Amino acid sequence: NSVTSISQYLMILRRMIHFKCRNTKYPFSEVQRSLVTDDQVPWTFQFKNYQPVEYNSWVLKNKPWADPDVSASAFQPKWNELDGPVNRKSYEGEYVVENNRPLNPRGRTGITGRGVLGRWGPNHAADPIVTRWKTANGKKILHSKTNLPILQFCAIQRRDNNEWGIPGGMVDPGETVSETLKREFQEETLNGLEVNKRQMEKDKKMIAEFFKSGKEIYKGYVDDPRNTDNAWIETLAYNFHDDNGQSVGKFSLHAGDDAKNVKWMDIDQSLALRKPDAVKYLVHISQFFLKIVYTSCY
Repeated sequence: NSVTSISQYLMILRRMIHFKCRNTKYPFSEVQRSLVTDDQVPWTFQFKNYQPVEYNSWVLKNKPWADPDVSASAFQPKWNELDGPVNRKSYEGEYVVENNRPLNPRGRTGITGRGVLGRWGPNHAADPIVTRWKTANGKKILHSKTNLPILQFCAIQRRDNNEWGIPGGMVDPGETVSETLKREFQEETLNGLEVNKRQMEKDKKMIAEFFKSGKEIYKGYVDDPRNTDNAWIETLAYNFHDDNGQSVGKFSLHAGDDAKNVKWMDIDQSLALRKPDAVKYLVHISQFFLKIVYTSCY
């Protein structure tokens, strides 16, 4: 049944949580990671011959959004703390620091350094998952097999790899997660709305109000190909649902920023998204809303 298949799928996701950042070339480079088997991933495993290559992309040099080299004498980070405007705490709990280098809480990745990530240790992102019911002429469309309403989410297609995913981005220093969620959604999905100035101000207020009330559905590590032994991405994912389709759900979406395309996409088992975490989020959301539908119908 569907409950069993979802449970099995989530078990597979847990095994894949440290999958995309192993045994491949590092993104945007020709640097090959060292081979790391499943058994060798945990730091508790005695991997005596582990000598991964170090990689720090040139794009990080002298960038205001990036940490200096960890060996720089002036760089004195406060690991596992709020370090000025930079949050170096991990959603995974306290991480280990060796030789002034934080260790990936999920284990070895086959490469050290930061890669293309700006921060040593956790790099915090935020993912706004915006949903609505699929409708036609103001009425909810029912699934042909289940006879239940169809839940849709706002999906973007990235320019760099053409893969579909959810809008999201890094939390800027000093920025609250709620500000990031709203900013990323507007930048990637509502670019170039053709409305007059008065309507634009009205829409901005509506969007600001809409993003005040979300449901946290995931907080933690992201299996991202940019992760290294010393730098990794974590995210805080929130669901914002437009139940009557009269706020954000009424917009015709327009791609912006680094999005190639954007659309309202049905949530079903055939989804193939940029990162497995996104599918996990959507499975959780579907279960939550369908539970409400079952309750209201029966």
